[in-house]
Amino acid sequence: MSIYTHVTVGTNDLNKAREFYDVVLAKLGYGRITDLGENGSIWGEDKPSFFVLKPANGQPASVGNGVTVSFTAPNRKAVEEFHAAALALGGKDEGQPGPRGWAENAYASYARDLDGNKLAVYCFSAE
Repeated sequence: MSIYTHVTVGTNDLNKAREFYDVVLAKLGYGRITDLGENGSIWGEDKPSFFVLKPANGQPASVGNGVTVSFTAPNRKAVEEFHAAALALGGKDEGQPGPRGWAENAYASYARDLDGNKLAVYCFSAE
C-alpha cells in the first residue's frame, strides 16, 4: 500500500503544464486520467496519483523550497528518457541520470518543470 493518496503541484500555465506532463510522465508509463476543467489535470497509472492544479486561493503558484516530487521508473532507460524529455520541453536540469549512492541500485535523475517544481525519477533495479 502507498503512503499517500496523491501529490499535487501548482501551475501558472495549465496548458503548458498539461503538454509537459503528458510527455514526461508517458516515459514512465503514466497517463492523464482526467481534466478538472480549467482548474487542473490528474495523471496516474491505474488510479489518480499526481495532480497539477491552479491554486484554489487564486494566488500565483509558487515552488516549495525543499520539496521534491519523485516518480517510480520501470527501468533505467525510463529515468534517462524522462530527464531528456523534461529538458527538451523547457524544464531545467537538477541532476543528470546516474547512480545515487544512498541506496542499493538507486539510479535517478532530477529536473524542474516549467513552473519550477523539482521532480525526480528513481529506479531501484539493477541494470
